[in-house]
Amino acid sequence: MHCPFCAFNDTKVVDSRVNELEVRRRRECEKCAKRFTTYEKAEIEVQVLKKNGQQELFSKDKVRNGLIKACHKRPVTPEQIEEIAERVERKVRQSGLWEVKSMFIGRIVMKELLKMDKVAYLRFASVCKAFDDPQLFKKELAIMVQND
Repeated sequence: MHCPFCAFNDTKVVDSRVNELEVRRRRECEKCAKRFTTYEKAEIEVQVLKKNGQQELFSKDKVRNGLIKACHKRPVTPEQIEEIAERVERKVRQSGLWEVKSMFIGRIVMKELLKMDKVAYLRFASVCKAFDDPQLFKKELAIMVQND
């Protein structure tokens, strides 16, 4: 590992911390003695099978963008959106599957939104479940009220 300060190519690990998604290492340069932090994250590529049959790599950014749209003008902070996106990513990666359907991800997001903001949940569900009739909103709302 090259030192970002002096470009010396020998550093030592001072401390390591492991969480579910990454390893955080505190390093010290053998030459200039400055410390810096590195993060190691396993590349687990999960394919998402979309409704139209196409496949693409799982993207936490796409989950985050969907959450931002669903939570627009709602009392939801950017930090809460990021926390949900991270939980969704963790659950998808911990599923152990290398291929998941987009609806699998959608269900995880909907569960998270239902706990946080019911209007944002309905907005997301209307896209995820492809509501094309106002009656579907009524049915979903009835289910929400019944489960409260």
